[in-house]
Amino acid sequence: MADAFDVIVAGAGMAGASLALELAHGGLSVGLIDPQPFEAMVAPTFDGRASAIAYSSFRAWDVVGVGAALAPKAERIEQIMVTDGRGPGAAATRPSPVFLRFDAGEIADSSGGEPLGYMLENRHIRAALATAVEAAPGIAVMAPARVERVAFQAGAARVALADGRVLSAPLVVGAEGRGSVVRRDAGIGVMGWDYPQKGVVATVALERPHAGVAYEHFLPSGPFAILPLTGQRASLVWTERNAAADALRAASPEAFGSLLQRRFGDFVGRVSVEGPTFVYPLALQLAERLTAERCALVGDAAHGIHPIAGQGLNLGLKDAAALAEIVVDAIRRGEDPGAAAVLARYATWRRFDNAALAAATDVFNRLFSNDHAAIRAVRGAGVALVNRIGPARRFFMREAGGAVGDLPRLLKGEAL
Repeated sequence: MADAFDVIVAGAGMAGASLALELAHGGLSVGLIDPQPFEAMVAPTFDGRASAIAYSSFRAWDVVGVGAALAPKAERIEQIMVTDGRGPGAAATRPSPVFLRFDAGEIADSSGGEPLGYMLENRHIRAALATAVEAAPGIAVMAPARVERVAFQAGAARVALADGRVLSAPLVVGAEGRGSVVRRDAGIGVMGWDYPQKGVVATVALERPHAGVAYEHFLPSGPFAILPLTGQRASLVWTERNAAADALRAASPEAFGSLLQRRFGDFVGRVSVEGPTFVYPLALQLAERLTAERCALVGDAAHGIHPIAGQGLNLGLKDAAALAEIVVDAIRRGEDPGAAAVLARYATWRRFDNAALAAATDVFNRLFSNDHAAIRAVRGAGVALVNRIGPARRFFMREAGGAVGDLPRLLKGEAL
């Protein structure tokens, strides 16, 4: 006999664990599976990245009881400075004349005084979600456990684990990343391409306070971001061509620090690397569909985008909030949560947003990651124009905060 749940979620990463909590918050029983034990996922060497969390995404965590644990670890993003140029120094003494400035104060009336977003180290997010998931009634955690195969049938889906256990549910959700087994067994293809870039990620200590300002400096090799963290630190996301990124990975600490200081500029004084440096390949990947028979995809199983706008995790958290709302409401109405008509509501709600942001990040990266004189002139004029038009600037801030469009109830701070 198979262990039965209302929903099985494959993948206990940040999107998958958030979905499990939201479904349990709605009164459902959830089986949560991941090949990694939670203690491994919160280790400093597991994931060195930090994420910009939209204020709407943070509202959903507040509703399911995770926000209080994350708040002391979160740094408010009060301003974002975007510049375009050729030389090093994201905020040097000779700033680029092409810049765009976002200030949380401009949208305080519509955001309730919330910042443009919150910077959180992924290890802290994973730790808070793991603690909440393990304490939540209604969630059965199977980690470590590996999904071997999934069979989608008329009445229920059956999930076979590598250790021989078999689980069943009316709905199985693939949230296990770009190599999703659930997506594969559902027959959902992917499309996309690799970028000739890699992201170099590190945490740095600053000599002077960052004042909650995030910097994104566009250079010919790719964006260079300095993102504020708690404790007078910052998360560095340094995009370089593949060969240069590999050279940075192999550089001595002294050489890396010297190059970093030149690229950083001197606006926060001396900078020093804390902990390991990580290098991640960059690629665009979109699932051809978000749903199949008794199957739905969320997070990186559904879409992987360029980090240029820092919105990848927020897309996954929107997926989770939307799917949780649809499934919980369906069960309350007596519907089959894995029925095609129910899953079609989720696909209709999320597919345009996911595809539009994936396309936008791809276009922005291609537009800004070059040194072509004519393109540089056009993009400079565009950036300067947006900076002078208040309504356009405020729209982009609300969009980054996840407050534009048809929002799930959780992203409004409302319970399911």
